[in-house]
Parts: sequence; structure tokens; C-alpha cells
Amino acid sequence: MSAAGTPRDFHLLAKPSGSTCNIDCTYCFFLSKEALYPNDRSRMSEATLETYIFQLLESQPGAEVVVAWQGGEPTLMKLEFFRHSVALVQKYLRPGQRVQHTFQTNGLLLDDDWCAFFKQHGFLVGLSMDGPREMHDAYRVDRRGKGTFDLVMRAWNYLAKHQVDVNILCTVNAANEKHGRDVYRFFRDELGAKWLQFIPIVERASAETLEVANQGWSEQPGKKRLLYTQQGNLVTERSVGGRQYGQFLVDIFEEWVRHDIGQVYVQLFDVTLEASFGRHLLCVHAPTCGLGPVLEHNGDLYACDHFVEPKYLLGNIHQTHMRELVDSPRQRKFGQDKLDTLTAQCRTCSVRHWCNGGCPKDRFAASRDGEAGQNYLCPGLELFYTHTAPAFEAMAQLIRRGRYPAELMASIAQADAEGMAPPGVAEPRPTADALPG
Repeated sequence: MSAAGTPRDFHLLAKPSGSTCNIDCTYCFFLSKEALYPNDRSRMSEATLETYIFQLLESQPGAEVVVAWQGGEPTLMKLEFFRHSVALVQKYLRPGQRVQHTFQTNGLLLDDDWCAFFKQHGFLVGLSMDGPREMHDAYRVDRRGKGTFDLVMRAWNYLAKHQVDVNILCTVNAANEKHGRDVYRFFRDELGAKWLQFIPIVERASAETLEVANQGWSEQPGKKRLLYTQQGNLVTERSVGGRQYGQFLVDIFEEWVRHDIGQVYVQLFDVTLEASFGRHLLCVHAPTCGLGPVLEHNGDLYACDHFVEPKYLLGNIHQTHMRELVDSPRQRKFGQDKLDTLTAQCRTCSVRHWCNGGCPKDRFAASRDGEAGQNYLCPGLELFYTHTAPAFEAMAQLIRRGRYPAELMASIAQADAEGMAPPGVAEPRPTADALPG
């Protein structure tokens, strides 16, 4: 982390419609954040939009700036809002700055107009999809409880028609955790997707809140609505198992490393390879964090998208410039705590240079020594990084020699044909289907 007072590049997520959404995913605890603004329509005003864009462009010391929209569901703001945002970027863009627009959506409202706009302005669109129909529809449902798979496929077709760059965001949860290869092959073979993210669903709960949490985070008649906070050492029944998350990733990796290096880009694989060179491009696995704040519709700035709760409110950009909030001692401490609170098990772990203890939001388990603060996903992360380490090291060596990582596939194919352990790839493990639970 840079010295105190030194400007730092940061990646801010803006939520123009707050946590409001037009579907009702059972695992989406962001729905509960409406409770923070109970009498608010949750729509970003023109004044807040302009303040946000001006401050964001003014704040970034580097040439590359990402204007990232998320939700809830940002398409609820209508297309004109985002046309105006692009115009404001052009108005306030400083000499030498380059802007990348990103947009995360469930896709239900996308049509020709939306996708033509995305293409015109070079948006990278994240489309939320959890795999084939039965897996996607397990939790990604509308307000009537009906699956949304067909509507998301319609969105995919609109995006493909307009040749929009699309990143699939797939959550890993209890419904698809045993089907890593099936999920990956669906995206690769049936959709032709080239950019993929796999995000674990870990919904924390306590003994007191677990029963209600298991029923979901939307409003329920006659029941008190919970505000999700990062508390409790239990998880909901929808959450991915700790070890199962790792096996899901291993199963995908075994397919990818044999067939798709350089053709399909899986975020975690890319950042793991980068980490082999000491570059940490994803906050989850970087040594420290604190450079991924989130902006609510009214200008409130929170420490992180996973910590949108009163305790982590940094301030409001209408009263304090976002640069000052991001560089505040409080936010720097939030980021440094990720490193300073590692358990003894983490500090001595052989894969720490890749994992760095994972996201603080998931550190509610006990270590092997009984120390609090171990990552709930640690068994899976350890499995994944240990299993894949030889392959990543082999790819890193190829790069150091001025060659391409994809060359590894030929040696793997030869070893597979000879019935040997492929060079740089651990012996194949059981598939997720073979694991209990």
C-alpha cells in the first residue's frame, strides 16, 4: 500500500438505483440494503451523478479510469440516465485520461437500444447467469418465484447481435457447486462465452438469524426483514461449501488447462497467473484492500460493496470529496486490516502468496489451531491453489522465456495420451460429483 497521503488508483462501484432490483434472487442479500434508506426512492439524482463523475475523474492519478455501474439493477435507471453519464464523462475527462465503462446487469430489460448504446460507447457488460436452466433457475427468480433463464438468454442474444463485450458473472452456490464442468462447458460451448467470473455465495448468519435468512432476503409478509451484515459464523443452506468451492474451480481448471488457455479467460485463473509475478489485480486475493469502495444512489460512500452497512459508511460525496474519503485514515486502516489480521495458519501457508487470506467478509471460521478469523472458504482455496500450482508455475516459466502459456496444452495432451501425470499439472482429482455433501 502506498504511503499515507499518496493518491492511489481505486475502483469504485456506483449503484444508481441502490439495491432495488426487478428480480428476487433468493441468495441476494443486497436486497436487504433497502432497509438503510426506508423512505427513499433509491434513484440517483442528476446532481449526484454529476458530482460522482466529476470527482471520480478528478480523483484518479492514473490514465485509466473505470466508470462502473452496478446494483441492484442499474437498467432501472433507464437508458437516458446513462447517455447523460457518458456525456458527463466527456465533459470532465482530463487530458490523457482513458475511460472504460462497465455495467453489471441481470439482463431482463436489455433490448436493441440498450445494446446499441453499449456497443457505441465500448461498454464491458457483466451478465449474471448461474449456468444451465435448472441451475440458474434454482435461485435467480422473479418476484413470482419463476425462473429467469429464458429472459437472460434473450439478453445474451441481444448482446451477441450487437457484438457487445460480455463477461459472464456466475455465482457458485449449493445448486451448482457439484457441476463445475457442466457449468463451464455450457458457457463455453452453448453460449460461446470468452470471459467468465465465478463468485462464491457465502451468506453469513447466526443461530438467531439462520432460520429467517434461509428463507431469503426479500420482504416477506408478516416477517421482520433482516438487514444483512457481516456477522455470525453460520451460513445459509444456499451457500457454497468451503471445500466444494475449491473443487468446483479445480474441475473447471482441468477442462480449461487442457483446451482453452488463451481462448477463454477465467478471472481467477488470470489473476492467479499475474500473482506469480507479484501483481495482484483482484482485491479479494491482494495482500491489502480498501481500494474498492461503493457509492450509493444518494452519494453515500461505503468502504466496500460487501460492507454496505452503517459501521462502514465513510461519508457522502456532497459533503466530502471522494478522494479524501478513500484516502482517509479510517479507510486505509480498513484495507491494512486485511493483512494485519491474518491467522497464524494463513501467515505460514504455502499458498499465501496467491490467496492472502481471501476476502475479509469470509473470515469467520476457526483455523486448524482454533484461532478465530480463518476464511470460511480456506479448505477450497487451499485445494485449488495447491492442485493448480504446478500448472501456473509452468505457465509463468513460459512467459519468462518469452513464450505463450497456451504452449502448456501440447505437453498436457502428450502426457494424457501416454497416461502420465501432465507436466505442470497435478494428478487429476475426483470430480465434484464424487465428493460428499
